[in-house]
Amino acid sequence: MSKKKDDAPGEVAQFEAALGELEKIVGQLERGELKLEQSLALFERGITLARQCRRSLETAELKVKQLLGDGVENTSLPKDN
Repeated sequence: MSKKKDDAPGEVAQFEAALGELEKIVGQLERGELKLEQSLALFERGITLARQCRRSLETAELKVKQLLGDGVENTSLPKDN
């Protein structure tokens, strides 16, 4: 049984690994030295990684919003009368 506190570091590590791999793929594609078939395979992998990273960021954003609660909308300073 996993604990929530243990899940966060794993999620961060997965995000960082996916982002690192995505950066390497972008570098390979930018060099333009690959054959078309190799480029397409890397592009496909890159799309998968980008979607994974986006989901991770969306999950993190949702967690932050939940932690902050309704206080997010009510953060303006009181007005002087």
